[in-house]
Amino acid sequence: MSVLVGLIVMLGMLVVVPLGLGLVGDPALHRIRRLWPFFAVPGAVSLWLPRGGAATALALCYALGTLLLAAHAPRRLARTRSARPAEAALLTALVAPSVAALALVAERSGHELFGFGLGILALTVPHFHFAGFAAALVAGLVCRAEDGAAGRFAALSVPLGTLLVLVGYFTGDRTELAGAVVLTAGMWAVALLTWRTAPAAGTDRVTRALLAVSAGVLAVTMVLALSWALGEATGLPHPTLTWMAATHGLGNALGFALCTLLARRRLQDFTHPEGRTA
Repeated sequence: MSVLVGLIVMLGMLVVVPLGLGLVGDPALHRIRRLWPFFAVPGAVSLWLPRGGAATALALCYALGTLLLAAHAPRRLARTRSARPAEAALLTALVAPSVAALALVAERSGHELFGFGLGILALTVPHFHFAGFAAALVAGLVCRAEDGAAGRFAALSVPLGTLLVLVGYFTGDRTELAGAVVLTAGMWAVALLTWRTAPAAGTDRVTRALLAVSAGVLAVTMVLALSWALGEATGLPHPTLTWMAATHGLGNALGFALCTLLARRRLQDFTHPEGRTA
């Protein structure tokens, strides 16, 4: 499982975060995006080193990049002065990688954090790259494109569900289950709106296929998340963490996050060809 989780985290660090930042449309993020490889590459290398000083130092380098990204959130809030659901989701996305980086530094140093074991910390890293960053970002972009009731619900429930899951780490499985229910509802709304977006791709079959795969995969993987959270809270039979990493984790990383961001990048290029980023 550690190899699979490491590969998923690398995808989040090296591909998903910079690709997602390019979709926000905020010129203030351009510098962070250009510098991102200088933080993400050391972080990715740290995943494959034995726990200790070298791995911790490289993880700290990645943490610095995520803190720069998180520091952009209050500056953006002060500039936009907007409490719209889409903005709430986008701000959540900017902060989420720093939570992942905190867990990464602790895990790579071999120290438990807030009483959580190294295994849980290792799984927290991909969770806050994909459920934290990618899901919140996509929910915000979906709401920005379609500011109806479903879009606003997705943009609010995804950050709220992610926060409840985080609080559940400290307060108990039932809070985590509540977070999983809210997050799943929000992600199903994202899947529905993503499916509706497919016709907007026109004759571009690749973009339509990416959007369709994203919506379909998300509908299934969130059922797995619910089943796991329900089992943890009630003692009912549920998938193991290894099985969840191979299904829910891999599906969300490749089928949802990567496919959605690639599709939206293609849609952005078709709509605003002058705004392409090298």
